[in-house]
Amino acid sequence: MSAQPEGPTTATDTCPPGPRPGHTLTESAERAQEPPEAQARNPLRSAFLASPLAMVVVDPAGLIVAANTAARVLLDGAGGDALTGRDAAELLDLGSDPRTWNAYREVLRGRQARLTRTRRLKHATGRSVWAQITVGPVPGTETTLISLTDISARRELAARLRHLEMHDPVTRLPNRALFFERVTAALETGAYEGTGATGRVGLCYLDLDGFKAVNDTLGHHVGDRLLTAVADRLTRCAALAATATGTPLVARLGGDEFALLVEDSTGTEQLADLAESVLAALQEPFDLAGQRLSVSASIGVVERHVSGTTTTGLMQAADTTLYWAKADGKARWTLFDPERNAHRMTRQALSSGLRPAVERGEFVLEYQPLVRMADGGLSGVEALVRWRHPQFGLLTPNRFIGLAEEDGSIVQLGRWVLRTACRQARAWQLAHPEAEPVVVSVNVAVRQVWDSDLVADVAQILEETRLPPHLLQLELTESAVMGSAGRPLQALQALSDMGVAIAIDDFGTGYSNLAYLSRLPVSVLKLDGSFVRGFQDGGGHGGAAASDPADAMIVEALVQLAHRLGLTVIAECVETSEQAERLRRIGCDTGQGWLYSRAVAAEGISALLAGSAA
Repeated sequence: MSAQPEGPTTATDTCPPGPRPGHTLTESAERAQEPPEAQARNPLRSAFLASPLAMVVVDPAGLIVAANTAARVLLDGAGGDALTGRDAAELLDLGSDPRTWNAYREVLRGRQARLTRTRRLKHATGRSVWAQITVGPVPGTETTLISLTDISARRELAARLRHLEMHDPVTRLPNRALFFERVTAALETGAYEGTGATGRVGLCYLDLDGFKAVNDTLGHHVGDRLLTAVADRLTRCAALAATATGTPLVARLGGDEFALLVEDSTGTEQLADLAESVLAALQEPFDLAGQRLSVSASIGVVERHVSGTTTTGLMQAADTTLYWAKADGKARWTLFDPERNAHRMTRQALSSGLRPAVERGEFVLEYQPLVRMADGGLSGVEALVRWRHPQFGLLTPNRFIGLAEEDGSIVQLGRWVLRTACRQARAWQLAHPEAEPVVVSVNVAVRQVWDSDLVADVAQILEETRLPPHLLQLELTESAVMGSAGRPLQALQALSDMGVAIAIDDFGTGYSNLAYLSRLPVSVLKLDGSFVRGFQDGGGHGGAAASDPADAMIVEALVQLAHRLGLTVIAECVETSEQAERLRRIGCDTGQGWLYSRAVAAEGISALLAGSAA
C-alpha cells in the first residue's frame, strides 16, 4: 500500500514523555494475537482489537507488531496478519518530509510525547483515504501506538464548502476571493523564475457595456442568464488561449465585471490577442430563451514583470485602464500606459490638494495689463491666478482650473481670487491717487454662478475692500453666457445694476449667438486670441506673415458690431506691433498680450502706475 503526502502538516506536540518501564516486544505482540477466549480474559486487549478506531502497534524500529481489525480494513482491506511486520513509516508516509520523519523517530525513542499528521493514503483497492494519524507511546512498554481516523468525508465536505465559498453561484466561475488568492500566489511564485517560467503576469479586466440596461428593462433573471452565457464564452476564449504553461483563469469579480488572469505571460502581444478574442466573442449576439441580446465589453489590459508588482498595484492599474477603455469610446481594449497613468496620478494629486491649498495660502495672483490702443495708456489689468505647488512648482490656470470646476473647489478659490484682486485694486487706487484708477478684471466660472451666491459675494467683497464697483470687471466665457436664463441671467443683471462691468471672454469660439448680445447686460467683448494670431499688416512688415483675410474680416465685423451695440472690445494675444497697429486702425479699443507685458506681480503694476503719473 502506498501513500501520498497532503502538503502542509498539522502542529506537533513536543512535550517530553515520562519514563517508560521495560516490557518485551514479543510479549506485547503475543498478547495482541491471543485467541478470543484468552482475549476475553484481558478486556484491554479486547478493546484494542474491537475498537472502531484504526490502531497499530509498532516496535522501536517502526515495524508493525499488532493491528486491530479497523486498521486492517482501513489500510489493507484484508484480514489476518497482512500488516504485521510492515514498516509503519512507509505504509503511512511518515518519512516523506524531514521534519515529520525526525519527529516520528523521536516518538519511537521516547523523546517526544506525540505526533499528529494528516495524510492521503491509497487503499489496496485503489481508492484514496484521508486519515489523521496520531503517534504516541504505549505507557509501560517500549512500543508505540499509531491511531488513524478516516477523515475523508470531512475533507470532502470541506472541499465542497470551499468550492461554494470560492465560486460564483450564477456563472460557476471562480469568484473574487479565489481570483485574488490566485493573483497573490502568481506574484509570489512568479518572482522566482524557474524552468519554463517567464516571471511575468498579465490581466484582462473587463465589464459589459450597457449591462445595467438589460437588468433594468428585462429583469435580473435575464441578466443572470446573460452573465452565464458571457462566462461560457470567456471560458472558451481562455481554453483557446491555453499554452504549455497553463490556461488563463476566468473569474467573475462581481456585477458584470470579469477578469482573465494569465500567469507566466509571454508579453503584451499575448494579452492583446486574448483581449481581441474576447471582444470578438462577445460581439456575437446572445440568444437567451427567445431574447436576442447584443452587448459589448470594455477591457483594461495590464502586462508586467511580477518583480516589484503587488496585488493592489496590479488591480489599480487594471481598473485605471478599464476606465480609459470606457472613456475612449467603449467596446475596445486599452493597454496600460505608464505615462498616461502618471498624468492621471498628477491630476488626482492636484485635485485632492486644491481645497487645502487655498487654506494654506499656496495661490498667488499675477496681473496682465490691459492697454488702450489709442494712446498706449494703462486702462486695467486682468488678474491671473497661479498655484505655488510644493511638489510641482508654479502652475498656470490651465493646470488646475478645470479640476477645480469639476470638484466644486472653484467656488472657494474664485472667492479668494475675487477678494484678493479687489483688495489689490483698492491698494493701487490709494497708493497712486494721481494716476487714472485701474479696472481689475476677474475670471468667473459658470459654476460660481450656480453653486454660490455670486451677487452676495461680490457685494460683500466690494464693501469689505471699499473698491468702487465700476473698477471691477467680471469675465465669463462665451459658452457660459450665451443662452443664459434663470439664475445666471438674474445674477448678471444684478451685478450690472450694481455697477460691475460684465465681459464675455474668448468671444468667437463658442456658440456666437449674436442675438443675445443685445439682451444680456454685457459691456465688453474679448476677442479670442485665435483671431489675432497672424493678424498682420497686409505688407508683412519685418518679414512677418500677412494677415489671413478671413480673420481680418471677422475681427473688423465683430468690432463694428460691438460698437453699434455700445460695447468695448479687447483683443487678446497681441504679440507684434503690426497686429496692434492693424487692430487700432479697425477700431479695437484695448489690447492685451506680450507686446505690452506678460503677467507680472502686483509690484510691477505699481511701477507702471508710478511711471504714468510721472
